[in-house]
Amino acid sequence: MGVAQKKVPSQNLEIGMFVSDLDRPWHQTPFPIQGFYIRSKDDIDAVASHCRWVMVDVAEVRDLSEFQADTPAVVFRRRRATSAQQTLELPPISIRNVVHYVEASSFHKEVKVGGKVLRDVEAAYAHVMRSVRSGEGVDLQALSGPVEKMTESVIRNPDAMLWLSRVREHDDYTYQHALNVAVWGLVCGRHMGLEPGLLNHLAMGCLLAQVGKAELPVELVRNEHNLSADDFDLYRTYVDKGVASLAESGLSRAVISIVQNHRERHNGTGFPAGIRGDRIPLLAKIAGLVDCYETLIEPREGCIPMRPAQAVSYLYDVRNIEYQEDLVEAFIQSIGIYPVGTLVELSDGQCGVVVSHSAERRLLPKVMVMTDCNKKPLKSAKVINLAEYNANPGSGDHLVVEGCLPHGVEGLNPSYYDVTGAEAKWRLTRLISR
Repeated sequence: MGVAQKKVPSQNLEIGMFVSDLDRPWHQTPFPIQGFYIRSKDDIDAVASHCRWVMVDVAEVRDLSEFQADTPAVVFRRRRATSAQQTLELPPISIRNVVHYVEASSFHKEVKVGGKVLRDVEAAYAHVMRSVRSGEGVDLQALSGPVEKMTESVIRNPDAMLWLSRVREHDDYTYQHALNVAVWGLVCGRHMGLEPGLLNHLAMGCLLAQVGKAELPVELVRNEHNLSADDFDLYRTYVDKGVASLAESGLSRAVISIVQNHRERHNGTGFPAGIRGDRIPLLAKIAGLVDCYETLIEPREGCIPMRPAQAVSYLYDVRNIEYQEDLVEAFIQSIGIYPVGTLVELSDGQCGVVVSHSAERRLLPKVMVMTDCNKKPLKSAKVINLAEYNANPGSGDHLVVEGCLPHGVEGLNPSYYDVTGAEAKWRLTRLISR
């Protein structure tokens, strides 16, 4: 369905309208995404304080139909978003002993280091899952070391680990999901200034939050995006099963708390206990938010994923409903509108993948361009810093991200390129295998 835009004075906005454009550049405002719903009088006041007029999408509706709503996964998410609209406002999250991290390693250097770290985490996590499936005691000693190294890598340079987690391929959905969630959690926690010890707890909790699924029927987990009411009742027991499996493992209370509470929701609509607001521990709140985000964007059989910008819009729309508002905003600020690993098309037709972003210029990331303007693949990719490009008067026409591309677009596989050297070149093994 086509969407028409209508120019509306800011003071004439109404609750339920979708703001799709502003009278000034988005990066000059505090709004964390390019497009959002008006949900309250406070939203209207905030827009009016920065803009004289805005553009609204007159056909935009809250049932998220533009996000492929005919797919089972999104139908389920839409039902959750519209059946429990009770909002809950809390004071802003306060972090004790905030750490102000700086990048201590280059992207290229950290990608070289992080590749082995991620493989070690994956191998240790696979061992844990096999132990749970076989009913053996869970030995987490082999996992703690790689998790600490993964945390240290994200502290040094968050973009590198994000890149590695998003471009690598894995056949097992549960492993891929758990590892990606752990990286998203670390990136968000780093941005919020959590101490390294808390980041370690967060990463371990995100990884182990899925452990209970090893005790569920394989077919149930495979189809968890499209469950009947009876199946969902069984599915939700994975949280308690995971906690029980880890009870004698010697894990810290903080990690167990993440496993126990990552499916609770801000307004009390989660499970297993239905707790709400401040009763949900902060690390579990972060784990729940990044788990949802990864579920929205990850490719999976039988489910058309949202593009990252759409998933960001969804999270922003359910702030103070399913997730605390300032936590949502902190996460969006930490990953950008176009997170590392997002396939994008530029305004001149070139296509590529985001390799890093700046919190100050959320809409102007660094992009590794993989095709020319006619969509023909390049033998050697080139990295364009859109912020620097557009700041140079001699660069020519303004170059911006036109939009996200769906996962799996033919000819756009970032793993075909080696980004650890001075140039992003085709991997020799990939050329031989093609």
